[in-house]
Amino acid sequence: MAAAMRRADCMLTAVSLNEIEKIFTVLERLDISREAVVIPLRPAVPGSVRRLPNGKFEIIVDAQLPIDEWLPVLELRLKSVRGPRGGVES
Repeated sequence: MAAAMRRADCMLTAVSLNEIEKIFTVLERLDISREAVVIPLRPAVPGSVRRLPNGKFEIIVDAQLPIDEWLPVLELRLKSVRGPRGGVES
């Protein structure tokens, strides 16, 4: 219960350059162009990754999990959404 309360107190209210730079490291590792993603500045619970109709990835940062805990989840979701074809033309 105390851990849940601590997390609620530390909820992310806006995505900053710090979070975006960390996301970029994941994108680079997966060979996904920065041009191929949209990162809204408002986080949500839970965070999510989806493919937009234009082929870009929309990455909504998780507001509750610390960014360093969420990055491995982001990487798995990007791999899943990207599919077997790999990268995206930008």
